Amino acid sequence: VQLVESGGGSVQPGGSLRLSCAASGRLFQVYSMGWYRQVPGKQRELVARLDSGSRAEYSDSVKDRFIISRDSTKTTLWLQMTSLTPEDTAVYYCHAVTYGANQHWGQGTQVTVSS
Repeated sequence: VQLVESGGGSVQPGGSLRLSCAASGRLFQVYSMGWYRQVPGKQRELVARLDSGSRAEYSDSVKDRFIISRDSTKTTLWLQMTSLTPEDTAVYYCHAVTYGANQHWGQGTQVTVSS
C-alpha cells in the first residue's frame, strides 16, 4: 500500500486546512486508515482514524475541530481541520494498517499555524 499526502501549508490561527491522502496498491487488505502527526523531539501521535467499520476515533486535542473521512473505495482519505491553533503545527502523516498488522506510512505533509 502506497500513501501520498497533500494539502499541507501555512495558515493563521483560527484558519482551516484540508489534508488529502491518496492510497494505492492492495487496498482490499486495508482495514484501518488514519492520520498521525509529529513535531520535532516528540513521538508521533494519533490525530484521527477510521476502523474497518468506518467508526471514527479522535484524539482529545482535535475532537470537535477535525473531521476524518474516506471515500468508499478507500483510495482517498481526508482530514478537515478547522479552528487551527499553533499547537496543531506538525508534520501530518497518513497511515494504513493492513491485515497481518502491517503498517504503512506516507511521506508526511507540513502544517504550520502561525500569525
